[in-house]
Amino acid sequence: MSFRLTYFFLAEAVLIFLLFSCNSDYAAGKKKGYFKIDFPEKKYQLFDQPGYPYTFEYPVYAQVIRDTTFFEDKAGDWWINVDIPRFNGRIHISYKPINAANVFDSLVRDGFKMAYKQHVDVSTGINDSLVQTPNGVEGIYFSLGGNTATANQFFLTDSVRHFLRGALYFNAAPNADSLGIVNDFLKQDLRHLINTLKWR
Repeated sequence: MSFRLTYFFLAEAVLIFLLFSCNSDYAAGKKKGYFKIDFPEKKYQLFDQPGYPYTFEYPVYAQVIRDTTFFEDKAGDWWINVDIPRFNGRIHISYKPINAANVFDSLVRDGFKMAYKQHVDVSTGINDSLVQTPNGVEGIYFSLGGNTATANQFFLTDSVRHFLRGALYFNAAPNADSLGIVNDFLKQDLRHLINTLKWR
């Protein structure tokens, strides 16, 4: 067999190998994956501390800590954080009595401002819905889409004496995709907190 013929057969064998080896179902690039999260069973405990003008139920996998960030008036005595260490989350709760210094209309405007003004540039949408609980508490619940610092905020009031505001934050970079499943889980706890809130 001549060199030329051997070269031809070798080249043809390589070509056939390449053609058949390209018929695979290989797909380039994989979608991003996230860690599997094991969620705890939903159970609640009562926050009912002396001197506080409100009570509510919160998850057993959370702890209530007094917020000592800053206080310019007596209202700061009733500010708390509901920490959820398992998810690196925190529900900030602030309370102000409605009086001459804290006019109802001004508190409501501030509630809307906290939801809209600070997040409108990064949010893909903000939905606000009316809240009416079995305990006669009313307010507004804000659901924010996109990579916002908080996806869930609310304020509750009796429009005469009490005004409470809450917002769920995570100690993590805002990422709606990776935080979505945890946000959905904790949103149920926010709804439970809201529905069990009572004024004193």
